[in-house]
Amino acid sequence: MSEFNMLINGEAVGADASFDVINPANEQVITQCPMATEAHLNQAVAAARAALPAWSAKSMDERRAVVLQIADRIEANMGELAQLLSSEQGKPIEGFAGLGAMFELGGCLAWIRYTATLDLPVEVIQDNDDARIEVHRKPVGVVGSITPWNYPLLITMWHVIPGLLAGCTVVAKPSEYTPLTVLKAAHLINDLLPPGVLNVVTGKGDIGAGMSAHEDIDKIVFTGSTSTGKRIMESASGNLKRLTLELGGNDAAIVLPDTNVAEAAGKIFATAMINNGQTCAALKRLYVHEDIYDEMCDALAGIAASVTTGPASESPDFGPIQNKMQFDKVCDLAEAAKADGATFMTGGAPLERDGYFFPVTIVRDIPEESRLVQEEPFGPILPVVKFTDVEDALARANAVSVGLGGSVWSSNIEQAQALAARLECGTAWVNNHAMIQPDAPFGGVKQSGLGVEFGRYGLVEYTNIQTMQIAKG
Repeated sequence: MSEFNMLINGEAVGADASFDVINPANEQVITQCPMATEAHLNQAVAAARAALPAWSAKSMDERRAVVLQIADRIEANMGELAQLLSSEQGKPIEGFAGLGAMFELGGCLAWIRYTATLDLPVEVIQDNDDARIEVHRKPVGVVGSITPWNYPLLITMWHVIPGLLAGCTVVAKPSEYTPLTVLKAAHLINDLLPPGVLNVVTGKGDIGAGMSAHEDIDKIVFTGSTSTGKRIMESASGNLKRLTLELGGNDAAIVLPDTNVAEAAGKIFATAMINNGQTCAALKRLYVHEDIYDEMCDALAGIAASVTTGPASESPDFGPIQNKMQFDKVCDLAEAAKADGATFMTGGAPLERDGYFFPVTIVRDIPEESRLVQEEPFGPILPVVKFTDVEDALARANAVSVGLGGSVWSSNIEQAQALAARLECGTAWVNNHAMIQPDAPFGGVKQSGLGVEFGRYGLVEYTNIQTMQIAKG
């Protein structure tokens, strides 16, 4: 099928070899995708390099107009793209709280259209009788985008759209688990862009590694695991690539004793289980004060017992875990927590049916050292840890090597904000979690990454600074 071919220099390109794309709801092959070779990657990079001078020479307003056309084209095809996304990623079309495939498509539109409002004005540092000094932002060049399987199209748009607006050209590699929606969207918008401005290659880890080391790629934008991000940093040193890395997290939330459990439990549940827990900034470790611990555990378990897990055809709240590797990890962490003596209030074992289905699981009475607390599960399982002393809870929240997001929950906003400011993370929420928006910078500290995305802060990461000094007299 032509829409599942690669896109190189504006043309649909196949390959001699292919790989299967699996529907995680039934473990059946949806279709096959081309397995890119080094030659395909080189062709894509060469196309992007050739297209760069003309694309970067266009005015910001000209590029902005194209970006807005991209949003319109995606909107016109939202239904078809959502169905395809659901089949390869597993998320329901609507899902719990409307956070399914249509939510991802809506997010694409919101991010594209907001990003199109941004500009890169010249900044004047000095203008006097001696000299005028200006700071210009120039496109960084050819960008390589490597994206994960949890939000395939949305994260691709997060990478690609600011690059295009800034005047860069792009070579994108979607996850081998979820390449179809990205390929379909790329072919849908292909006629809006000059050939070579956006290229999509599909394959496995060797193609991503080839991109990281490629001498003609000027920047890598990567969303994924910390371990892979470290390898990208090593490979990128050859030509000192610019990097934006949004890596793993293990977000903690601290629930203070004055929190209204009835009001907070629903939000906590939704932000922990968003996308079936397969969200980088989802709430993954919940620290609750002993005074309200039992009440919070019961409230969360009550919500978990009321939701459904199943294939999209059943219109469930939650779908499967996206792939077997992640499914096996969640199962393994659950078994380890059982061995540690934790109490499972809901779930705890895979559903007995085809597909990678694991029910929403709430775990209490779990020791801090349990792997389920210390490791990011990236699935529908939440450990609820009791604490007595707030300083101890803060120390435990910060005692990990990653720092993507964190939150504090309380009826006292001032008190919560003061504590949230002490969390070692890139985004700190008060009485919320995992809520991101296109105008607010998002990124991690420690081993959760480098740089930020979104808004003007994210846009300038696709540029280099050129300082221009104009002597007078």
